[in-house]
Amino acid sequence: MNLVRWSYSRLNQIKGYFDEYPNSTVQFKRIKGYYFVYNVHWSTDDPPVDKSTLEKMEWLLNIELGFEKEYQKRKKFHS
Repeated sequence: MNLVRWSYSRLNQIKGYFDEYPNSTVQFKRIKGYYFVYNVHWSTDDPPVDKSTLEKMEWLLNIELGFEKEYQKRKKFHS
């Protein structure tokens, strides 16, 4: 999966678009120095989104924006 493009949405929010989910929009919110998936406007034309896919989306966006170190520090990453 690849991050195709992203754009700022609102204060501390970003919309992301991924190649495996071309008809769905993923909203991210920023908290504690990294972005996490806040909402997915999922299209029935795309495959179902599971938890591991959401984490991969978060990882790809945070790498793109240079927040991978902050993302790795989160408690869930070490579990």
